[in-house]
Amino acid sequence: GTVEETSDLGLPSLPSGAIPSSVKSGTAADLALLTGPNSLRVYVDGPTKVRVQDLESLAERDVIRDGNNVWIYDSKGNTVAHATLTAQQHIVRPGSSPATTPDPTIATPEGLAKKLIAQLEPSSTLGVDSNVRVAGRPAYDLVLTPRVTDTLIGSVSIAVDAETGLPLQVQIDARGQKTPAVSIGFSSLDLSTPSPSLFAFTPPAGAKVTELTQHAAGPKAPGASATRPSETVTGHGWDAVVTIASASSLGKLSQSGEFSALTTPVAGGRLLHTSLVNILFTTDGRIVAGSVSVARLQEVATAQ
Repeated sequence: GTVEETSDLGLPSLPSGAIPSSVKSGTAADLALLTGPNSLRVYVDGPTKVRVQDLESLAERDVIRDGNNVWIYDSKGNTVAHATLTAQQHIVRPGSSPATTPDPTIATPEGLAKKLIAQLEPSSTLGVDSNVRVAGRPAYDLVLTPRVTDTLIGSVSIAVDAETGLPLQVQIDARGQKTPAVSIGFSSLDLSTPSPSLFAFTPPAGAKVTELTQHAAGPKAPGASATRPSETVTGHGWDAVVTIASASSLGKLSQSGEFSALTTPVAGGRLLHTSLVNILFTTDGRIVAGSVSVARLQEVATAQ
């Protein structure tokens, strides 16, 4: 099917050229997901055959899993990354810290719905809203509403296909905002089995292919603790706050022009505000974030 993602987070716009070329490949992709809209083609044939395809103007990006093979392809640079999975593993790009194997299904409404329900259902009121139609199919809305008051999130609604039970659309609403802060859902859907050729990938001629190194899940890779700052979580569910210990890269980031453009000074540091998440960068180099008020972030930062 085709999955459409839109967001209205109230982020300030960055001027052209604000992102340095040295970090543009990663940061630009993250900002594109935050600001939307984005359109993806998704093909699934069981848990080990998945393809997510991002078609931009004159470009293509793919994440493909075919059995034990995972491919990541970017047509702009004609680059390919490949890993062969033998168990639950962590994949490490050369020169980077360990990262979990890419899970293409998180780009689908079903993947997002499962994650949200697992994390939020214990602290939510669950209701069923009026029937809706998504991608031309009849569905009903499951609505998760926070039981807590100190959260920026108003509700999460999950449109479930009336025939198959497949989540077709997820919308996250911010308190006091009329339009959904985040929406990801099918605009078209075909439930027939995709062609096997969609999951068979051969690197194009002249492509630069990188083999990703792997570490079995379990003990941390040597040196991982030095590159991944520790995290602590205060609370749970809707009003959980995560604190990330001082990261070596934060000092350089805080001196950049785009950091100043996206944040505002507050007591204790600088704040990045969106309609769903507040992120406090403290004066002592910590990152304190959550879907909560600034006052709650400052309270957690002071207590630690």
